[in-house]
Amino acid sequence: MKKIENFYLEDPHFQQLIRRSLKGDFLQWAEKELSDFGEMCANEIDERAVHTDREGQPKLIKYNRFGEEVSEVWVNEGYKKTVRDTYNKGIVAYIHKEIPALGRKGNFLYSFAQGYLLSQSEPGFYCPVTLTMATALLLDKYASEDVKGIFMKHVLSTGEVELYEGATFLTERQGGSDVGANAVRAVKNGSVFELFGEKYFASNSGMCGVAMVLARIDGAGKGTKGLSLFAVPWRNTDGTLNGIHVRRLKDKLGVRAVPSAEIEFDGAKAFLVGEPNKGIYYMMEALNLSRVCNAVASIGIMRRAYMEARNYAFHREAFGEKLSQYPMIRETLVNLAAKQEVETSAVFRLIEMYDRVSSEEIPTTEDEAALTRLYIAILKKETAEQAIHFSHEAIEMHGGNGYIEDFVLPRLLRDAQVLTVWEGTANILGLEVLRLMKKNRVHELFINQMKQELDRLPKKYSTSIEKVLNGLTILESLAAKVAGSDDETQTYHSKRIAELMVKIFESVVALGDAALYGDGRRRMIAEVFIDHTWKTNEWLDSEMKSLKYFEEIIGMNVKV
Repeated sequence: MKKIENFYLEDPHFQQLIRRSLKGDFLQWAEKELSDFGEMCANEIDERAVHTDREGQPKLIKYNRFGEEVSEVWVNEGYKKTVRDTYNKGIVAYIHKEIPALGRKGNFLYSFAQGYLLSQSEPGFYCPVTLTMATALLLDKYASEDVKGIFMKHVLSTGEVELYEGATFLTERQGGSDVGANAVRAVKNGSVFELFGEKYFASNSGMCGVAMVLARIDGAGKGTKGLSLFAVPWRNTDGTLNGIHVRRLKDKLGVRAVPSAEIEFDGAKAFLVGEPNKGIYYMMEALNLSRVCNAVASIGIMRRAYMEARNYAFHREAFGEKLSQYPMIRETLVNLAAKQEVETSAVFRLIEMYDRVSSEEIPTTEDEAALTRLYIAILKKETAEQAIHFSHEAIEMHGGNGYIEDFVLPRLLRDAQVLTVWEGTANILGLEVLRLMKKNRVHELFINQMKQELDRLPKKYSTSIEKVLNGLTILESLAAKVAGSDDETQTYHSKRIAELMVKIFESVVALGDAALYGDGRRRMIAEVFIDHTWKTNEWLDSEMKSLKYFEEIIGMNVKV
């Protein structure tokens, strides 16, 4: 069966997105870099990921041979090589510092493009990358110059100095998603603080050079408004642990590449970042960044699962025919292809918005910021759920082989499952949509935006447009009823609203792509996507577009 050799060059849709978004010498440089990285991810990084998942998982070395506590986390040499290869490509650094070849900074879009490629082979490792991105964002935006001087050059290292990976430690046993219940104490000691207490899900423990930690300064109020943000070095300058004890590593279902631990702070030296008692507001910015990363990891898994399913279908024979000749298989592949491409376009449209609202140089409005937060919430939810669905479909396409660890699919499914939990479950994201509706009336902004975009589309898409407009009518009615209801009713319907919004948004994106590129294949993708998304209860599909459009959407020249 054909092996995927380059995740970038074998993804024409993604190449189009990059060429549409980046320009001039930045585009020329980025395409070469993404091609190199796409090849690396499909080959040596993928091979190392297999080893890490099956034989080379992180291990806690609690004590040294003399019985002294060291709380070191061992990772295999291949994993360390992937760390160097990835960070040296500027996946974090070039958001904040100049690209030497260009003499200017990159942007989030380029970093997320790298993340999309990386997640097709090692979504587990994309978690530490995400945490380092969040650490860099918080330090760059809120830390004092003195604190930046200690950490930033290391967090942004591309090989010239020692790399400090980052981490964000929020969760405690008694709170979980209820961060306001956090109890880790911060005690003033001269110009710094000392932390006492425990964090229960501390990912990238032992690998990070600095962790961004929420803690409560003695005397501060209860709830989230009493939390402050601290930069906590993992080790002291002499190499000893900075008052940090690793209790144990979590035995996780998936993403085994990243060491997640229960840790205890016992007088850990910590540097205040930003103003006291504003830590939750700072960390929410990092959380939104992490949710975008989560969506990027999800579409990466979707892409890998689809490609594995497609290639297997053209390779495997059953009952005298290739799987790809059977109508049910063709329908599955076409629906997967359409959903993955549309969802990738939707996520990268969000990323362009995120780049704008994150920039200090581009003026943006409060409405744009609210819509961006809405798209982050609904796309994080949808992509995470689809990553699981795609992995399942690819396993089923492979039959018994799909359940065997010799194939990548079991790992994809295990890794995908955490994406619905990380950075907020569907329930938490539904509540985020509800908050935005109450605070910013974001449902009205969304409906107006979608109607304007539908109005600009060519009339030849009228049949598909009508289906989306019907969805908007339902959303208007639902949002109006929910807005005037009690808290229980609002909370009950919040996920339904999020699910309806993402159907509308992705449908508008699909039609926009068809209109922009103007080719027949894009029109077919949009038709298949919208028909599948807005399907009625009619069980007979007399048009069978998935079969009619199979050759154009999937291609009949797949090499096996």
